[in-house]
Parts: sequence; C-alpha cells; structure tokens
Amino acid sequence: MNTAAIFKLIVDQVSLLTIPLMFFLIIGYAMCRRVKVYEAFTEGGKEGFDIFLRILPYIVAILVAIGLFRVSGALDYLSELLAPITLRVGMPSEVLPVALMRPLSGSGSLGMVAEIVKAEPDSFNARLASTMFGSTETTFYIIALYFGSVGIKKIRHAMVAGLLADVAGILMAVWVCRIVFPEV
Repeated sequence: MNTAAIFKLIVDQVSLLTIPLMFFLIIGYAMCRRVKVYEAFTEGGKEGFDIFLRILPYIVAILVAIGLFRVSGALDYLSELLAPITLRVGMPSEVLPVALMRPLSGSGSLGMVAEIVKAEPDSFNARLASTMFGSTETTFYIIALYFGSVGIKKIRHAMVAGLLADVAGILMAVWVCRIVFPEV
C-alpha cells in the first residue's frame, strides 16, 4: 500500500469518528459537571433564534452584494486577470472562480464546486475544488455578518488575517492535492 493510500485511509477513519466522539465527549463532560444538558440545549436554541433575527438584515445585504458580483461579470473578469498567476502555482484556471468566490459566499462557492464535480467527477479539478472549499472560509461574509450585527466598525486587522488565512488555505489545498492526487 503506498503512502497516499495510507494517508487517505487514516483521513477517512478520523473523519468518520470525529463528530460522534465530539458529541459524546461534550455530553459526558456536561453530565460530569451536573449540567442539565437538555435544558441548556433548548435555551441555546432560543438564544440562537434571537441572534438570527438580529443578523437577518446583514445576511440579506451580503447576499445581494454577492449576487451583484456574480451577475455583473466581475468574477469572470477577475478570474481571467489572475489566471496567469494561479497557473504558476499549479492551480488550474477552471478552479480559480471557486477560490475567488469562497471568501464571499459559502453557497455560491459550493454551487461552483458542484458544477465542477458534475462536469468532471473524480478529476483533479473536482478534488482540488472540494479541498479548497474545505480549506478556506467565507471571510467577507463572516465580517459583514458578525461584525455588523454587533456594531464593530474597525475590521482592518480581521480582514487582513482572514484573507491571509484564505490564501494559505488555497495554496495548501493546491500543494496537498498535487501530492495526494498526482495520478488523476
């Protein structure tokens, strides 16, 4: 068995066990501390609904802005402009729109990933787009939504840190996919 296959097997097993283990660890820890788990859960759900109502206007605003970005052709123009640079780091130009959309919208970038996977399943582009989707965050969406909902105006450092993390996630996704999926 080669190294890539062993790595994939380990990742698959860890992925299967992570969520159930976390669930049982949290419940067990709460029970040891004599927390009324069900009551705490329902109270958290009620608070979550109140937060949703408070952030709803920010969600609508960012979704309209993302829609305008896609429909205006700005995404396609930016993809063409950056394609020569991304090809040098090993990222195919077909995957670049996912990298550009991901900091803006999770659902928008997921739609792009789904299109790539549907067009060419089990290809390097599909695997890279999927890995990139999981390796990055919706930076602008989070900043607009969460910072806006609590009234934070100075977002400069958070924006820079978030975008640098996105670039690092994109570059690592390309690097890891080039190593793990070289035969595709």
